[in-house]
Amino acid sequence: IMNCSLAHRVLLSSAMEGQRDRLCLQTLWDFVTAREPLIKSPFFPVLFSFTAYMAFCLPYIALDFLSIRLPDLRKYKIQPQNYPSLGMMVPCIIQSVYHHVVLIFPVTVLHWYWRPMNLPGIAPELPEVLLQVAVCLLLFDFEYFLWHLLHHKVPWLYKTFHKVHHKHVSTFALTTQYSSVWELLSLGFFAAINPLLLGCHPLTEMIFFLVNIGLSVEDHSGYDLPWSTHRLVPFGLYGGAPHHDLHHLKFKSNYAPYFTHWDKLFGTFMESHSN
Repeated sequence: IMNCSLAHRVLLSSAMEGQRDRLCLQTLWDFVTAREPLIKSPFFPVLFSFTAYMAFCLPYIALDFLSIRLPDLRKYKIQPQNYPSLGMMVPCIIQSVYHHVVLIFPVTVLHWYWRPMNLPGIAPELPEVLLQVAVCLLLFDFEYFLWHLLHHKVPWLYKTFHKVHHKHVSTFALTTQYSSVWELLSLGFFAAINPLLLGCHPLTEMIFFLVNIGLSVEDHSGYDLPWSTHRLVPFGLYGGAPHHDLHHLKFKSNYAPYFTHWDKLFGTFMESHSN
């Protein structure tokens, strides 16, 4: 009887936690769906994309200007001898605006026409969101690793499509999307197709997009901060900013954007000096 009572309490506690998780996500989803006309607008994807990108970049831009003057911040700079100037930042912003208006907006309009967004009334469950976001990240990491490796190993592909992204040997946040049209389209396709293949809830898609762009900006930030993702993920499974900064510095290693397992398997992994 005692065992049955204990099992009942465990099941009840688990059910209550599940309800709290669902309520939390449902509140968030209700906030999103209350703006349904905006969400379903063909303008929303490009506005969401650019706003999220700049929001993730801004703290690192501020850090670039502050750490020049503050030694306590400068120690976190991976390449402390190299700082981006305003003259380096502005072309990156101009190119990003141009790509969003001239390239991303027409593509999202076509996507809006071909696949109108459906906003279900019920939010997804938290375990489902976490699992699908993790799977989307792992898939994107694999897809970009293969794309990236190919565009470094084939000289014509590198010179024609990828070289522009390597203009800056010392990365800073705004170099994240400083790339060719082909590279931007390729990465955008990988990021869009994975949630579609997994049948993700629209909220899960949004969360994955935010996580993906946030991690990508962090990768290019040029900073190894105490709370950086690679310091939170154990066993060296995640490369982070030091891993990717070394790629821009050396060119011939660390092709995966986030995790380290593909580079280790293919023999292209190089340990960063910050690890």
